Amino acid sequence: MFGAGKQGRLRRGAALAMGGALFAGAVACGGGDGGGGGQDDKKPGDQAGATASASGPEVLTEAQLTAASFTDGETVGEYTASEFTLGAPHGDEYAADPAVCQPLVSLAADVTDYDLRTEVSRKVGDPGETLGLTVDVQLRSYGDGDAARVMKDLDKAGEECADGFSEERAVARGTYLEVEPVEAPAFGAGADEAEAYRFTILDPKRKLELHEYLTVVRSGSATLSFRADIPGTQDAEDAGGVPQEVLDAQWEKFRAATGAH
Repeated sequence: MFGAGKQGRLRRGAALAMGGALFAGAVACGGGDGGGGGQDDKKPGDQAGATASASGPEVLTEAQLTAASFTDGETVGEYTASEFTLGAPHGDEYAADPAVCQPLVSLAADVTDYDLRTEVSRKVGDPGETLGLTVDVQLRSYGDGDAARVMKDLDKAGEECADGFSEERAVARGTYLEVEPVEAPAFGAGADEAEAYRFTILDPKRKLELHEYLTVVRSGSATLSFRADIPGTQDAEDAGGVPQEVLDAQWEKFRAATGAH
């Protein structure tokens, strides 16, 4: 499922860190139900129901994304889901250099020009294993057809940033040594397109080379992103990909809550 090679794009009806702790130790994570930025007439977290964008598909609200996401304590295969308590992962403090690589780092509203209406973040992992695999799961809703633009920019970033780039943060500068496309899993009905990547990252604090995986699937105005890694204490720790059980469970929950088909 995660073999190397140019990732496939899904068509509708066809057969998609420690997240947030890449370079400066554990990032305080949290309240993953906060919305993205926007202008006054595009407020995140709107509870009035889904709205239709003049130039894109139906826009999902924060209430809909929350209903479609994992709940705190929910069992996901051999893992457990939890809410972030102090701040969503890969937020506004994450920026890429060069800027074309930004979609591989963070899609937070303050560091992109996407019309991000709202997002919900969850963490999946083994609560009894401090250095075990973790997956950051983020559901986002966009207006003005920007979800499709996100995927286009992600594809471009995967190509132009293959030989690496820098990640800028408030307290650290990290280095992506390599960006490799991997095969995106098939999500079936309701999925418009998907991208998947494997990163080789230099942890400047511990001088280690670690691996991380990013899988993103789009359905209409929404994207579901999965970022998996093993914190590791030695070089070449490799999660092997985002666990299929996490992908499947979140996708089915999203479809059931939103009626994606």
